[in-house]
Amino acid sequence: MLGTVVNTLAVIVGSLLGLLLKGKFSEKTAQAMTKAIGLCVCIMGISGAMENIPGAKETILMVISLALGALVGECLKLDNGLARLGQALQNRVGKQGGSNIAEGFVASTLLFCVGAMSIVGAIEGGLRGNHGILYTKAILDGISSIVLASTLGIGVLISSLAVLAYQGAIVLFSSVLQTVLVDELVALISAVGSVMILGLGLNMALNANIKVANLLPSLLIAVAGYYLFWFIDCHSETLLHWLT
Repeated sequence: MLGTVVNTLAVIVGSLLGLLLKGKFSEKTAQAMTKAIGLCVCIMGISGAMENIPGAKETILMVISLALGALVGECLKLDNGLARLGQALQNRVGKQGGSNIAEGFVASTLLFCVGAMSIVGAIEGGLRGNHGILYTKAILDGISSIVLASTLGIGVLISSLAVLAYQGAIVLFSSVLQTVLVDELVALISAVGSVMILGLGLNMALNANIKVANLLPSLLIAVAGYYLFWFIDCHSETLLHWLT
């Protein structure tokens, strides 16, 4: 758990530093910084999606996962629920320059938790005690949290709990997850998450109003879809025999 704890502390320290910087800039400057960060997040999302989708089958799975995820998310109204939760928290902690706690939480949680480094690093730490990947990730997340918290506010700090819970769970169950989260599935999860990160970037840079929280079910659907395709590939001859 050492790597996960270090990663969590890096997010906490970075967020606190970012919150100290918040409000030190004029509204015009803060908006310009937010748009610049949004453009960088867009590049991260595009590069992550392109890097992790090598073939046609994976691309199809990604599209299906996002489409069905959006459908499920809209039916469950996840974005509205998260917005209400964020508003309730914001009422407790007070105004923070008009920024939205839920937006900061979702944006930073996706950036810190969705990706190969988070999954592979936690498995390596749990199985082999090798925390190098998570130490590197801690540095990246710490720097990112400073920038994000300075513009999006306290929601970035709260996301440290998600980092601790998510990576900690992978570490604790790493022996089981190693056999389930094969390289191809990790790549698919990263690609789907990268598209969601692109959506966050567009929201920040262009005020695109993409309800990214409604896409969260896409991650679970990607896992189910991968193993459904795997089952069909392994039993294609049997299935054809039954159909004929």
